[in-house]
Amino acid sequence: MKKAYLGGRLRQLREARGLTQAALAAQLGISPSYLNQIERNQRPLTVQVLLKINAAFGLDIQVFSEEGDARVLAELREALQGGEPAVGAADLRDLVDNAPALARRMIALHRRAREAEDRAAALALAQGAPDAMPAPAPFEEVRDFFYDNRNFFDGLDTRAEDLARAATLAPGEPLPGLAAHLRDRHGIALRRGEDETGDLRRFDPGRRELLLSGGLSPGQMAFQAATQIGLIEAEDEIARLVAGAAFSGDEARRLARIGLANYFAGAVLMPYEAIWRAAEQSGYDIGWLGHRFGTGFEATCHRLSTLQRPGRQGVPFFFLRVDRAGNISKRQSATDFHFSKVGGSCPLWRVHSAFDRPGEILTQIAEMPEGRRYFWVTRMVQSRRGRYGSPGKVFAVALGCDIAHAGRLVYSQGLDLGDPAAVTPIGAGCKICPREECSQRAFPMLGRPLAANPGRAQFSPYAPAQAPSA
Repeated sequence: MKKAYLGGRLRQLREARGLTQAALAAQLGISPSYLNQIERNQRPLTVQVLLKINAAFGLDIQVFSEEGDARVLAELREALQGGEPAVGAADLRDLVDNAPALARRMIALHRRAREAEDRAAALALAQGAPDAMPAPAPFEEVRDFFYDNRNFFDGLDTRAEDLARAATLAPGEPLPGLAAHLRDRHGIALRRGEDETGDLRRFDPGRRELLLSGGLSPGQMAFQAATQIGLIEAEDEIARLVAGAAFSGDEARRLARIGLANYFAGAVLMPYEAIWRAAEQSGYDIGWLGHRFGTGFEATCHRLSTLQRPGRQGVPFFFLRVDRAGNISKRQSATDFHFSKVGGSCPLWRVHSAFDRPGEILTQIAEMPEGRRYFWVTRMVQSRRGRYGSPGKVFAVALGCDIAHAGRLVYSQGLDLGDPAAVTPIGAGCKICPREECSQRAFPMLGRPLAANPGRAQFSPYAPAQAPSA
């Protein structure tokens, strides 16, 4: 049986009852020196002593089980994640075992700090002062960089169009042309490897070999090949764009470099002039465009959100990718639409329904609290790596645009875009959403006091307190 060194919890129990070591030792029928050794983790807490504790205090001995601290351990791990030096699992376990009150105090401080950040972010958004927001993480810096550039980089688009012409890529089947370009222009052999390492793409400069995962579709392989070409042939343009941004550190700069190479890859597979003309002619039919260019639903949607070349502008879309928990893992925009960093996404937003109707394209006319209306198109996408039973990825991908542009989309056919009854009111996250009557509210609005009336129950949760009458 594993020895249990749980002196910290025993000491906490004794102090909570106002007992000295001598008094507790007398109640348990052990010597004060033995109790002192147990509390200092010099001796294990035996089953016999646990039974005596149960007899003396009527206390469930599960209080001393490691399983009972699973929640505290998980919350402490969250509170201390990131930063240097890293705190290992053994150190966390020791803290929970030997200083449980300190562990809970650290969790409470972390929770308060997180709430303070949410309040500061909400206040900054409400006052139109984004510079007052807490410092963003590197990936947020990169997301903001793409947002500030309206998800459009004409220099990369031009380079990509030149490559597509030079490599004579076949419409819908670009991989053979890209493989030949890598071989003839750069002496790089493209290989399809086993799907074992988890790498989708791995370049070996010494062997001049680009290894692509065997689990990728031809379109995905073409995207990865084009990304590698971008890191070589468009490196100067990528470096110029990264150098011109005010990134805080190398991590953000590396992430931006990857993001720009991915942008280049999408522009190679779907060259600007070709995708713009096809999109306008087809009413932005995502499925048809994907078939035409050999790209998946997500890649096609993302490319459509980048068409902002002067004189050849497409619909200014907002692109998002959301998981089942409502986490927005990708968001790029050619518009001024945004979802908040605090409060999660709105449960009334129809993108969440895509998970219940796989394969279907769903639409929604949504109105934000300030009155602006948007038209949304969403569908679930999924991918699986490896053999049967291996983990896969499932997301909902969405494209949104101002309602003024909805008539240009094939998905608006048959809809009355001006019908108020067809509009769904949504918000930018519960913590900053002012819709007091919303029955789906998960959190109260930050900074707004609650009614909290024991004598009254309301359908909408977190009803705000009424302002005192003059």
